[in-house]
Amino acid sequence: MTSKTLLFLFFTTYCFGWGFWAHRRINRLAVFTLPYPLFGFYKKHIDYLTEAAVVPDQRRFAVENEAPRHYIDIDHWDKYPFKNVPRTWKAAVEKFSEDSLYAYGILPWHLEKTFWDLVQAFKEKDVKRILQLSADLGHYLADAHTPLHTTENYDGQKTNQRGIHALWESFVPEQFGETFDLFVGKAYLVKDIRKEIWQAILESHRMIEELLKAERDVSRTFPPDKKFVFYQRGQQWVKHYSRAFLEAFYHAIGKQQEQRMRQAILRVGSFWYTAWVYAGKPELEASSDISLPIPIYPKQLKIRDREAFFYDFSK
Repeated sequence: MTSKTLLFLFFTTYCFGWGFWAHRRINRLAVFTLPYPLFGFYKKHIDYLTEAAVVPDQRRFAVENEAPRHYIDIDHWDKYPFKNVPRTWKAAVEKFSEDSLYAYGILPWHLEKTFWDLVQAFKEKDVKRILQLSADLGHYLADAHTPLHTTENYDGQKTNQRGIHALWESFVPEQFGETFDLFVGKAYLVKDIRKEIWQAILESHRMIEELLKAERDVSRTFPPDKKFVFYQRGQQWVKHYSRAFLEAFYHAIGKQQEQRMRQAILRVGSFWYTAWVYAGKPELEASSDISLPIPIYPKQLKIRDREAFFYDFSK
């Protein structure tokens, strides 16, 4: 086999954030945190909210400036707890410039905008927009709960740990996620949206060193022929993490993914609920009998670090 055929490919599911499985699960389970009567409205559209949870990742191939909405390289600007990073968009633009912010990610500011757009949609009782924005908000908020969306070292490229992005956020949850305890409490009223968003970012960032260390420690105990396995996809042989390595890494990091997914589910439901409350608790049942198609975006893969990871592990 040539080196060109020994590729570890991160397509679709493994390119971004939590991966499709986790994003869908987070939005779906967030519905069950909601109180009546809001639960009835969201439950009626749970299938749409589940499937549309992955649309923001699909848009990254087709919509300009979509990619920076999913992350923030906050350690580019400052050190934890990042007190020198303005929490408002206007102040951040004045300090760093809009071009620089888009270069290093705008996740927390775009999340806040999406929340207030949802409040407005509730006020207008625009059911289609409520559902579309709810799905988007769930996706971006879930991304805020993933540690490697808050650092310049987003794929371990600065610490010789390429591939850790998909390892933590996709491979492990999709391998062991069915064992996670993802039933959380009831949604709560978020008193300070901006503070809650930045709290999620800070929580995620604090986990980075722990997960990087876990991957280094486990990798030392696995020679290459035990860390990876090969399987055939069409005419290519694809390199994949072995089950043994995934299990060892999963146990090394404890319940990190489960904890972050639980927190994401609860926060997504709470943000939906808070948007509805801020809008005056509008009655939606009478106008909720609609069907929304899931948007389809062209699958034109752009070769950029942030949008697809192609790494030749044969080197």
